[in-house]
Amino acid sequence: MGPPPSDFPDIDFSASRPLSEEPIHLPPTPSYRLRPEPLWRYVILFTLTIVTTTYAGSLAYASYYLPFSTQPVAFSLGLLAHGLWYSFPVIAILGAHEFGHYFACRYYQVDASLPYFLPLPLPFFSSGTLGAVIRIRQRIPAKRALFDIGIAGPIAGFAVAVPVLLVGMYLSNVIRLPTDFGGDVIELGEPLLFQAAEWLTFGTLPAGYSVNMHPMAFAAWFGMLATALNLFPIGQLDGGHISYAVLGRRSTIVTIAMVLCLVGLTFVSSSWVVWTVLTVVMLLTFGPHHPRTVDEEIPLDTGRLWLAAFALLMFVLCFTPAPIQAGALVGRH
Repeated sequence: MGPPPSDFPDIDFSASRPLSEEPIHLPPTPSYRLRPEPLWRYVILFTLTIVTTTYAGSLAYASYYLPFSTQPVAFSLGLLAHGLWYSFPVIAILGAHEFGHYFACRYYQVDASLPYFLPLPLPFFSSGTLGAVIRIRQRIPAKRALFDIGIAGPIAGFAVAVPVLLVGMYLSNVIRLPTDFGGDVIELGEPLLFQAAEWLTFGTLPAGYSVNMHPMAFAAWFGMLATALNLFPIGQLDGGHISYAVLGRRSTIVTIAMVLCLVGLTFVSSSWVVWTVLTVVMLLTFGPHHPRTVDEEIPLDTGRLWLAAFALLMFVLCFTPAPIQAGALVGRH
């Protein structure tokens, strides 16, 4: 996801410029320099994320290999090795997303950290990771730079997630739902892109059948969820940067409206509660207004407006109103 805002120095917005004038050409930042950081932080977090996602992937593979089994899983090195089917793709998607931001920052000479991968060591259903972040330690004064840095991550992650999804769906299979299974199951909401890949691979499924997801398909599902979360046009999220670059100060209205939508989604699925709380805390901490740029009144060029429309399309394709639901198969036929 995009970084939290830094403490921006004051910018003089008192002088307004008519839109007919030439765009502002910002001078290069003479003090640009990547700050040295101890690599052990990145290495330790990355290693821990490999461990936790591999463990999560091994659980996903066990569910894929023995669907609807109530027998306890016997862990082994072989099972953990199969967890890499999930671990490597999900880290590739998250890494592409954050390195998209990072290299865009390097292009615009904005000081930013390398990606921090965040492990999630939970012993039950888990993605194995909270995602990844970079830390931007310098203000972004120009709107075009803000837009490019904000959109580079989702596009890069999406470009990796699509082939992962297609391969993962090819490795998946169709199974008949049991009629005598009395246990609870976790149902994953399927984004439009996921449904399209499922239909292209298996066609229309007959009643009583379902797709048994390979761990690689689960990695693509999580990558699409992460993409959708970051593309919400709220505050300091990637979608918030894009919204501000396109709409200027009017993006505050979009931020407030989308937070209200998130609150409404918590009544659709309780899986939205954590993301909604985090978003509200972010707005209470930093405010609903996006930090302003010196060229706020200058509109984006046509090419970037088309990219903004593509970002909206990515959001629609990756969004699902009920990402995670608890269900049961009792009595299904």
